Amino acid sequence: MEEKIKHKAKDLGFDLVGITSAQPIDSVQIEHFKKWLAEDCYGTMRWLGKNIDKRFNPALLLPNAQSVICTALNYKSLTSSTKIASYALYQDYHGFIKKRLFKLADFIKSQTGKKLKFKICVDSAPLAERALAARAGLGFIGRNHLLTNLQFGSFLLLGELVTNLPLKSDKPLKKTDFCKGCTHCTEVCPTGALTEGSFFEARKCISYLTIEHKGRISKELKSKMDSYVFGCDRCILACPYNKNASVCQNRDFKFFAERLNLSPQQVLNLSQRDFDALFADSAVLRTGLRQLKRNALICVKNARNRKPTYKPSQNLKKRHLWH
Repeated sequence: MEEKIKHKAKDLGFDLVGITSAQPIDSVQIEHFKKWLAEDCYGTMRWLGKNIDKRFNPALLLPNAQSVICTALNYKSLTSSTKIASYALYQDYHGFIKKRLFKLADFIKSQTGKKLKFKICVDSAPLAERALAARAGLGFIGRNHLLTNLQFGSFLLLGELVTNLPLKSDKPLKKTDFCKGCTHCTEVCPTGALTEGSFFEARKCISYLTIEHKGRISKELKSKMDSYVFGCDRCILACPYNKNASVCQNRDFKFFAERLNLSPQQVLNLSQRDFDALFADSAVLRTGLRQLKRNALICVKNARNRKPTYKPSQNLKKRHLWH
């Protein structure tokens, strides 16, 4: 049955699928998360401190849960934007993944003939999805705190199907030091959200600041936000595992090229109608036009304050004219 489920998941468009038990995540990760909360690294995302028991124990999300089917969708494109996070160049992945997980559940029902109970999770439920995906063999959690696969890198959108169906679990990767000796992601993070040997400070992360943070942003962090108006891909693009990662081949997962080169000034000129049309069926809609314009205004000011790049060739030309 496990192979049939995996084959169907691939047919539905998922790039990766693995199975793990509904047993709790190991206590070490639970304690790490609790310490992270205690350090107030989560900013204003207070919901992360709720339902901690459910987050690390899938069986509490669904009575009599036996297994978790973990899926991943590759979203790497041929081109990337320095204004909008890559995943937002596609249609909203929440609905896309949920729809296919429901189809997967229907398939399992048709094959087992049993009264299947299930719960579908795509960011909507407290679930340690990266830890479960790693336990299901989909990859490892890298230094950038993202699930990373050896073929697809960390351009992955995750979804889970928690079920009462007992299934054989896949094994996690044996190797655990995939990031050993590499600090590319921590070096390129402009705000210091990723720091070697310490907690991930979400409250400093550009993705958090532009998407989740509704209030004012400190002057220090504003100056480091560069030109991103929604999200940030720096730590992803810096990861060596993403350099030669496979590009998204799913034609059903719609890509909106018109969002690719949208400038901060263009965002400032958007009307509500323009915004709704441009980002229809997009994760950007949740952020709203007002906050997007706040971000864009910061980017415009950063561009004005940016020092001109030193160009040796021009200086050499000037020196030649002086003599």
